[in-house]
Amino acid sequence: MTTSREETALADADAPYHHGNLREALLARAEEVLATSGADSLSLRALARDLGVSHAAPGRHFRDRQALLDALAVGGFTRLNERLRAAVGEPGPIATRLASMGRAYVGFAVAHAPLLSLMFTAKHADRSSDELRELGHRSLEIAAELIALAQREGVIRAGDPARLAQVAFSVVHGLAALAVGSLLDDTPLEEATDLALDVLLTGLGPAGSAAAAETARPDAP
Repeated sequence: MTTSREETALADADAPYHHGNLREALLARAEEVLATSGADSLSLRALARDLGVSHAAPGRHFRDRQALLDALAVGGFTRLNERLRAAVGEPGPIATRLASMGRAYVGFAVAHAPLLSLMFTAKHADRSSDELRELGHRSLEIAAELIALAQREGVIRAGDPARLAQVAFSVVHGLAALAVGSLLDDTPLEEATDLALDVLLTGLGPAGSAAAAETARPDAP
């Protein structure tokens, strides 16, 4: 027999939503809270209150807070990978596309620093999902595939493309971390990014050639 408390809970769960797509609304609001207050401030009950729905409504989409955090990470990696693919697909010399991919990463990392931190934390958690790990690894694969193509064209030195991609990511990720921490002093981020990519592509070039970096300059012919 259903108790009055159970009946109230069921009624709350069946209450109409004020959003056409509650799941997306929850994720959007969660990302806002993440950006302004950090992951510790996220709770399904608070999100429900912010969106004007019953406290039980988020349970239809996320079984608990961790499921929400994982969904945020999945969405973050999906968006990051889309940006990287778009940069890789740009027309022009291969080195220009490599530089565009680096700029795409820096742009995302600086604009969404708390989300990126959550993405990596969730990816490396012991109970991370296959989907999350695959999406996280895909970012590296996108870079490695372009590096392999650059190697075939003689723009990048020989070596394991995946390892070279890791080195490349370490450079752009480190630059983004400095920018987020306001540690670039008076150097504009765009200028610092161009310089970092020049140095990176010169180092990755065959026999230390400067040709890759020159080709990657935004004003190169």
